[in-house]
Amino acid sequence: MPQLNGQEVGPIGYGLMGFTWRPEPVSHEQAFKAMRTALSKGMNFWNGGEFYGTPEVNSLTLLESYFAQYPEDADKVLLSIKGAINPDGFRNSGAPEEIRRSIDTCLKLLKGRKKIDFFECARRDPQVPLEVTFGAIQEYIDKGLVGAISLSEVSAATIHEAVKITKVAFVEVEVSLFCTDIFTNGVADACAHYNIPIVAYSPLSRGVSCPGPVTLQKANRSCRFSVARSRPAMISQTSSRTTHASIQTSSTSI
Repeated sequence: MPQLNGQEVGPIGYGLMGFTWRPEPVSHEQAFKAMRTALSKGMNFWNGGEFYGTPEVNSLTLLESYFAQYPEDADKVLLSIKGAINPDGFRNSGAPEEIRRSIDTCLKLLKGRKKIDFFECARRDPQVPLEVTFGAIQEYIDKGLVGAISLSEVSAATIHEAVKITKVAFVEVEVSLFCTDIFTNGVADACAHYNIPIVAYSPLSRGVSCPGPVTLQKANRSCRFSVARSRPAMISQTSSRTTHASIQTSSTSI
């Protein structure tokens, strides 16, 4: 089985964003059923975010409720959390005070029911040196509150820089038929060079590559299309069950 930070995970992970970052969050009953099924199928690597929703309903509040009902699952799950998005203006920040605010908020919402196995800044803050950002996260690793540091949507240059400062558990980046940037921008090569696992999110392009009709209006209701580096340039429907799409991407990784 694949390993992250020396711990075995299934080959397919489970993303929690869709449960809470939407106009109408999924009910706990429906979400819990899906989460338990995923875990039973070997999907023990779960990925969520502090900002996946509102301060009142997000990945952490969902997880706290889940592990309150199923405490026996806490040790079965390896949990990755994205944070360090300042709620004032929804901007990324790698400043120590923002790192501490973000991790403290996540820990408070989890209420001790689950350890954060991996913490990553949603994006790199170019205004703050990596060693400063990582140093703040390391404080929580030293206390046993966070397991390891991971990276999200970074450039190859950032990976080369980061490995000189800390152990990188994995690099999370979008990979799909419509988003193959990592194979040409050096990210995949850098991860291979340092033997860093790649966590590939949105392999089905948020449903665009699934059978069935996809309209621009439907796609725009997804929060990912409002903040992602990928923007739909054209979505065309056919009379067949397969939807054909052309998506332009422009990388903002640093």
